[in-house]
Amino acid sequence: MLKPSLDWLLVCVPSLIVLEFVAPQAHTAIFLLACAAVIPLAGWMGRATEHLAERTSEGVGGFLNATFGNAAELIIALTALREGLTGVVKASLTGSIIGNVLLVLGMSLLAGGLRRETQRFNVAGARIQATMLLLAAIALIAPASYHHLAGPAGRAREDDLSVEISLVLVVLYVLSLVFSLRTHRQLFSGHSAEAADVEDGRAHRTWSLRRSLAVLGGATVLVAWVSEILVGSIEPAARALGMTDVFVGVVVVAIVGNAAEHSTAVLVALKDRMDLAIGIAVGSSIQVALFVAPVLVLASYVVGPKPMDLVFTPAEVLAVVMSALITSQIAGDGESNWLEGVQLIAVYVILALMFYFLPPSALAVPT
Repeated sequence: MLKPSLDWLLVCVPSLIVLEFVAPQAHTAIFLLACAAVIPLAGWMGRATEHLAERTSEGVGGFLNATFGNAAELIIALTALREGLTGVVKASLTGSIIGNVLLVLGMSLLAGGLRRETQRFNVAGARIQATMLLLAAIALIAPASYHHLAGPAGRAREDDLSVEISLVLVVLYVLSLVFSLRTHRQLFSGHSAEAADVEDGRAHRTWSLRRSLAVLGGATVLVAWVSEILVGSIEPAARALGMTDVFVGVVVVAIVGNAAEHSTAVLVALKDRMDLAIGIAVGSSIQVALFVAPVLVLASYVVGPKPMDLVFTPAEVLAVVMSALITSQIAGDGESNWLEGVQLIAVYVILALMFYFLPPSALAVPT
C-alpha cells in the first residue's frame, strides 16, 4: 500500500467535490484538482481495457485501449464543444495527436529500451500505421490550405468542406479497422500477455469480464463528471496562470486525456509487447484524427452553439505534420531503443515550448 502509485491521486476526486461546492470561485485550484483527478480515473479505464484486450489479439487490444483511452478526451471535448470552446477542442485534438505519437510512444520506447538493448515489432504493421498518420496530417492541411487560398470568398463553404472531409475520414477509419482487425490482422500480432508475463517470471491474472466492464463503466461516469468541471474552469485558470487557451488544450488537457494510453503503453513496453505499445500510441492518434475529430465536427451541429470546422491554426498543422514525419522515420526499421524514445520526447518538449511562447494572436486562425 505504501508503494508509489497514481492511485494516490484518487484522493483528488472527493477533494474536488468539496472544493466545487465550498469555493466554486477558486477556478485555478479546481482546474488543477480536476486535472489530477482525471489521471487515475483514466488509468483505471486503461487498466480495465487492458484486461479486456488480453482476451483478444494485440491488434484488437490496441484498438480497445485506444478507444476507451480516448473516451476521456472525447467526453472533455464534447463538454467544451457544448460551451462553444471550439478553439480549446481543436487544440486538445492537436495535443492528443502529437502527445500520443511523441510523448506516449517516446516514454514507451524509453522505458522498454532501458531494460533491453533493442526491441522489435512488426515493421509492416508499424509502417501502415505511420502512413495512416500521414494521411491524417494531410486531412488537416487541406482545410487550412483552403482557408488561406480561397480567402474571404471561400469562408461560406468552409463548414461544408469540413463536413465532407469528415465523412471521408470516418469511412477511411472504418476501412482501416477492417484491414487491421480482419483481413490483415497477422501484421498487428505480437507477444501475448501470457508470454510476456512468463518471460518476466510473473504469474498472469486476468480480470473477469464482469469486473472489467464494471470498472470501465464506473471510471467513465466519473471522468464525464470531472471533465465537465475541468472545462468550466479552463478559461479563468488559463488567464490566472498566464497561459493561452490553445496551450492549455494542446499540452495540459491533452496530457490529462491521454493518461490511460500513457500508463498502459509504458507498462506493455516494459513487458516487450512493442506491437501493442505502438498500436496504443500511434493507433490512438490515428483514431483521434480520423474518427474523433470528424465526429466532433458532426456533433457540433447538434450540441454546440455553432458548427466546428477542421481549419486548424498553422502552428497546430505544423506540429501534426512534423510529428507524423518523425514517427514514420522511427517506425520504418522494425526496431526501437531508448535513444529513439528520448528523441520523440525532445520533439514534444520543443513543440510544447513553441505553443507556450507563441502570443494569442499567432494561435488564432486568420479571418
